[in-house]
Amino acid sequence: MRLVIIESPFAGEVEKNVEYARRAMLDSLGRGEAPIASHLLYTQMLDDNIPEHGALGIGAGLAWRKVCELPVFYVDRGWSGGMVAAMELYEKEGIEYEIRTID
Repeated sequence: MRLVIIESPFAGEVEKNVEYARRAMLDSLGRGEAPIASHLLYTQMLDDNIPEHGALGIGAGLAWRKVCELPVFYVDRGWSGGMVAAMELYEKEGIEYEIRTID
């Protein structure tokens, strides 16, 4: 299984974005991938409204880029600021990524 980072919106319409991220995870699993969606994991113990928590969660999620095989952006619900920042980091570091839709 290919190790994949799932990038999708979180902030804003959190309930809808969480449901969408879960659908993205299922889509990825259906492609034979082993996805991680750090914004679903770390927000269970970190408060995204506390800047230090947000920065910690983002940093921990981006650390996975060193072992993943492919970051994937699911964009049916648009691009968040965090997604854009991640894309810019991947481009700066020469990490290839994929953009997907599921709707």
